[in-house]
Amino acid sequence: MSPNAHLPRALALACSLALLSLPALANGATPAASPARATAPPAAAANALVLPAGVSAGPCVEGICEYALGNGLRVLLFPDASKPTVTVNLTYGVGSQHENYGETGMAHLLEHLLFKDTPTHTDIPGEMKKRGIAFNATTALDRTNYFASFPANDATLDWLLRLEADRMRNANVARKDLDSEMTVVRNELERNENNPGGVLMQRLRSTAFLWHNYGHDTIGARSDVENMPIERLQAFYKTWYRPDNATLIVAGRIDPATTLAAIARNFRQIARPAVPMRSFYTADPAQDGERSVTVRRSGDIALVAAAYHIPAGTHPDSPALAVLDSVLGHVPSGRLHKALVEGKLAAGIGIGSDGLRDPGLLTAIAALPRDGDDARAEAVLLAQLEQLAATPITQAELDAAKQRIGNAYELNYTNVNAVAMGLSESVAAGDWRLYFVRRDAVDKVTLDDVNHVARTYLKPSNRTLGRFVPTDAPDRVEVPVAPPAAALVAGYSGRAAVAAGENFDPTPANIQARTQTYTIGDGLKVALLPKKTRGETAIVTATFRFGDEHTLAGRDVAAGITGALLMRGSQGLSREQITQRFDALKTQASVGGGLQSGGIVLNTRRAQLSEALALAADVLRTPTFPDSEFEQFRLQAITGLEAARKEPGTVAGQALAEHFEPWPEGHPLHGRSIDESLAALKALTLDEVRAFHRDFYGTATGEISIVGDFDVAAVKQQLQALFAGWKSPKPFATIATHYTDVAARRARFETPDKPNAVLLARANLSLNEADPDYPALIVANHILGGGTIKSRLGDRIRQKDGLSYGVSSDLNADASRVGRDDAGSLSIQAIAAPQNIDKVEAALREELARLVSDGISADELRDAVSGLLTQRQQARAADSTVAGLLARNLFMDRTMAFSAGIDAKLQALTVDEVNAAIRKHFKPDALSVYVAGDFAKAENGAPPANVPVR
Repeated sequence: MSPNAHLPRALALACSLALLSLPALANGATPAASPARATAPPAAAANALVLPAGVSAGPCVEGICEYALGNGLRVLLFPDASKPTVTVNLTYGVGSQHENYGETGMAHLLEHLLFKDTPTHTDIPGEMKKRGIAFNATTALDRTNYFASFPANDATLDWLLRLEADRMRNANVARKDLDSEMTVVRNELERNENNPGGVLMQRLRSTAFLWHNYGHDTIGARSDVENMPIERLQAFYKTWYRPDNATLIVAGRIDPATTLAAIARNFRQIARPAVPMRSFYTADPAQDGERSVTVRRSGDIALVAAAYHIPAGTHPDSPALAVLDSVLGHVPSGRLHKALVEGKLAAGIGIGSDGLRDPGLLTAIAALPRDGDDARAEAVLLAQLEQLAATPITQAELDAAKQRIGNAYELNYTNVNAVAMGLSESVAAGDWRLYFVRRDAVDKVTLDDVNHVARTYLKPSNRTLGRFVPTDAPDRVEVPVAPPAAALVAGYSGRAAVAAGENFDPTPANIQARTQTYTIGDGLKVALLPKKTRGETAIVTATFRFGDEHTLAGRDVAAGITGALLMRGSQGLSREQITQRFDALKTQASVGGGLQSGGIVLNTRRAQLSEALALAADVLRTPTFPDSEFEQFRLQAITGLEAARKEPGTVAGQALAEHFEPWPEGHPLHGRSIDESLAALKALTLDEVRAFHRDFYGTATGEISIVGDFDVAAVKQQLQALFAGWKSPKPFATIATHYTDVAARRARFETPDKPNAVLLARANLSLNEADPDYPALIVANHILGGGTIKSRLGDRIRQKDGLSYGVSSDLNADASRVGRDDAGSLSIQAIAAPQNIDKVEAALREELARLVSDGISADELRDAVSGLLTQRQQARAADSTVAGLLARNLFMDRTMAFSAGIDAKLQALTVDEVNAAIRKHFKPDALSVYVAGDFAKAENGAPPANVPVR
């Protein structure tokens, strides 16, 4: 359970924004490469295969083997039988840096259009959905990748490979599709423009780079997106989408020989173009003085950022820069956090360094509270960055940073699907093996290396900030030339492959058969599912329950803050020391709480499980709630609330929630407005927080589930010792919920200077998970808006009308154990340009009315059931999902038979049953619609909807 799951709505929003949604600063999740070299022949695993005609074997590293087709397509296979899923990731070496003048945003636009059609695949999203394939694509500075994941199935894999081969050269890229998708992308651009941090980062990069296209935002210039000639987009497609500019990654439960044969069969007929790929040579000169940019926009949050030019990812300085990031930016031990956040000058910080094909940036940012001291915060930020020569990095800081980075690599490599996705960044930087070379290089980083890069690159003359100061004595930084990736990876063999797990069948019946359940004392239920996992990982999910409607009255704010502060200090350990202990145990840990529960979530390994569980139990039981951490968190929460106050989603969401509010003031579930939440936060005392933990917390009632590689007997003994004896002074009782009939209402709110509008709609339903109509309504919602791209709402509002980047619907069914709790709802959400929001509303109302009046078709039912069953199967392939499901079953007093029953009911549904459920529960006239955006500006001169400016 999330620590903030039961906070009042506005306060939960503040907590989720406690770090202010600082933009992602680094373009790669792994540290950059060093010039370390190794020599070894290709691994025997690749040579052992009987290769299809025209396919050659390349190097193998730690279980991943490379192959090449005659047309230049690079293939990486990563078999792992322990995951019953397959991930296919096709990465093209083309991104926004490859765009010419007037073509910004072209790579991203093309990514959207490749989900439209080809002559032989006329409904790509629909075909994906009915096969249960989870799919998407991303565009970055150096690359574009298309990825999909699905339960292991040779027929599905062959179909997907056939699709990717087809759209590599045969996508229609038609004028009609560009006309509709252009407005969708423009809406995405407008959404990004709502984010102050995102806007600042875009302006900062464009100021830092004079000539290189890394200064252009991938989304592109609005004028380019709106006026893109189809001929230029088609030419861009033909130039860059080709086999010798692509790397195909297939990972998961695959047979390498069968998979390689399927790849060769589908891709080898694509000829390598006779024209060689275009090369790029533009490089920025050494920066010759401080640069500045100021963004003035509506909002309630102040940001200050600094960026410094650094070398490309293959340069030997890159690993040390990655370590420097961690030393400076880690929370809570990093220097920026200590100086700015603990110093009460900022509510949050972030830092990251590019590890790209060409020289990039190291960027640091700080978010200030509304009444913060901008000048002082800026001065402290720059002092921390540019005065490291006076206060060098210490050995302890270096060791801790390398430990964190090493832990991240180790944990990531236990998930082959995550590795398949992460390899895209290394491919974009020059070679997939950089993933491992970078990891090894970080291990070798010395204290001299880190302090050297700090002194070399973090200089005022190499900085882009919020102001410009001329100087008579330039101190220029010449960014050195990086070696080619081939020189670093030649002959590289890597480390020993991670131990693989068992071939586990994630069906409800097998999960139930393999799970041991029992009860500790009177109320602590336990589910244990031992199995061999890749990397000997284990997942722990524990929820400890307390309190009821009466004892919790008036204490909801203290409950939320108590849970949020648990990991910020315990007896004998500071917040920083708790983090360091979990890092040393190679464990991702969360200890938190909410209105009626405290909880522990651990992602650890067999060897560290016992120590990690003991540490988490101690943190839960003996928090110290330091004064400084309480004030720090309160500042972050208040700043987050203030920052969200003028956002369209917040404005509409707050008003909608107030309209549907069923609880009287004083009830623990009663929602608060932003102003009420701010007042409650400011009035809360630390004594109230400490009293809540003393009065409510205990571990004798609740649920614990553990899934993965562990010693069952040892775990049972430890759970008894850690949790059995601590009883809550306030016994747990579920708070009953109920359906309320709420009259339909439409409301419109102005949010000036916000170019992206938000629509939220809701109607209450009397619905419980045990309702006979529940499976039918799952299908109905899936068809109505279960996918942004492929659903009735997606087909109409995004694909056909091109009005919204994101539109979807959600079905909520009550699941409480108390009586006939039936607080269900149907909700719809969409974003759009303010001038298009009325058309979006009209379209969604028409589609909902048509669903009720006409019902669904047999084809829709077949595809929806197929897709839903596959998605449910896919979800059960993740140990974290299974752990959560088992814990929920314990709480609900049910077994995996319930999940199997839902699957069976979905499979047995008829068209008449679904249509009857739709007519019974969905009432278009009951739908309330709330919209927020800059409608006044749209009405006074914005371009008309769907009419590009030419």
